Amino acid sequence: MKKLLILGAGTGGTIMANLLYKRLDRREWSISVIDKDKAHYYQPGFLFIPFGPYTKEQITEEKSKFIPRGVEFILSDIERIDPHNSAVLLQDGKRIPYDFLIVATGVEIMPDETPGLREGRGDTIFDFYTIDGSTALSQKLSNFKSGTIAVHINEMSIKCPVAPLEFAFLCDWFFCRKKIRDDVEIVFVTLLSGAFTKAVAAIELGSLLEERNIKIVTDFSAERVKRGRFRGQFREASPSLFSL
Repeated sequence: MKKLLILGAGTGGTIMANLLYKRLDRREWSISVIDKDKAHYYQPGFLFIPFGPYTKEQITEEKSKFIPRGVEFILSDIERIDPHNSAVLLQDGKRIPYDFLIVATGVEIMPDETPGLREGRGDTIFDFYTIDGSTALSQKLSNFKSGTIAVHINEMSIKCPVAPLEFAFLCDWFFCRKKIRDDVEIVFVTLLSGAFTKAVAAIELGSLLEERNIKIVTDFSAERVKRGRFRGQFREASPSLFSL
């Protein structure tokens, strides 16, 4: 019997497991999925957790729930792939052979690539691309009274190019609802030359930012972050909150 091995039980790995389980002859193929985490997160919900519409519990399910019963689910860290011998080595030393391998491990943010970005995380620096980041940001925003929030796209590509813009607009809505919008400055900082990647969308979205009194700083990529301060053309700003 041939072995299909899928690394990652996120959206991509889960879809492939379900699709191929239906299409492959079960007399000829066995399917296994390996992932290091039990929890599956509905990642688009990360954007909304900081503002209250969703909670962590509402976007969390067990990954095993989405894996077909006839597919083996292995909960383990992966040490490495051995392509020469068609095998995957798990952290506990176990070796899993395969005839066909699908790598669907997803992507992770890398704050360490920008000096200083790791420092202050959870205090003045946050992200909304992880469950920990979005829940920490929820706590921070609930007590935020006044100051500057810089929403910064520092590098491309990112999981969802429009998400930082959505976050900026949600900030405007959130603080208007709390009746403290006049006390909060929102700055959208991007390495792009406009609000978005496409020219027509950049013009329209740029106008929407202006209408909502959200400042935009273009063609800017942070060289480093010094505890709430950018180094570069935006150096005069001292954000109270810095979000990716």
